[in-house]
Amino acid sequence: MPRLLFALLATAVLATGCTSTSYDLMETSSVKRMRFKDNDPQDFGKNNPGRHEIHGIDLSKWNDENIDWQTVRKSGIAFVFIKATEGKDRVDPSFEHHWHNAAAAGIPHAPYHFYYFCSPPEEQADWFIANVPKQSVKLPPVLDVEWNHASPTCKLKPDAATVRDVMKRFMDRIEAYYGKRPIIYTSVDFHRDNLIGAFNDYHFWLRSVAAHPGEIYADRRWAFWQYTSTGVVPGIKGETDINVFAGTTRNWNSWVAAVSK
Repeated sequence: MPRLLFALLATAVLATGCTSTSYDLMETSSVKRMRFKDNDPQDFGKNNPGRHEIHGIDLSKWNDENIDWQTVRKSGIAFVFIKATEGKDRVDPSFEHHWHNAAAAGIPHAPYHFYYFCSPPEEQADWFIANVPKQSVKLPPVLDVEWNHASPTCKLKPDAATVRDVMKRFMDRIEAYYGKRPIIYTSVDFHRDNLIGAFNDYHFWLRSVAAHPGEIYADRRWAFWQYTSTGVVPGIKGETDINVFAGTTRNWNSWVAAVSK
């Protein structure tokens, strides 16, 4: 089923003329202006995030919990990625709060796990499973892989082959339990060091805050683009990560309906 869902989105996108490196369907879009304010706006040129129809946010303990969710939804936020776990023994203290309120607001949401390279992938997958109930997961779970230079406890940087191996073991365990193929979130340097040419049958959520992903991620098709960490979203105090989905509203609605079964 997960492979069929991937094919569903990819086929829909290809049928409407996407590029070889993204699911960007907005070549003829009339949406040109940025939808949300940004405290540190970047010039993305003609391929700016405002051309995309579907916007979302991601949340963790670093975001204020006093969110006006109805205002967030009315502002145009269509999805939320919420940090659930990290490593083999940490739960984000705001996870349950954000998770419950996103569900109550009727905004599609997905949990993500921050990978810790000093713990076995099986232990991390089991920890995620123990803290994220299967019945509550509608959108695919996310594996967040990036170099954590600020970690006080884990300075390990495995070689690329090891990175891909532990990722696959983690994702296979998660997919077997939830019945949904995970999304991979990553950053520019981590992708360059480990992921070029790998996991092409997975959806990618890419961080790219200075340029369009197509300019800096070699030959990588993407489904989600995190374009800022300094965004301003009505209903949320402080700065917020903002993302876009690569396809149209129609693609989004079809994909959400398919993966939520």
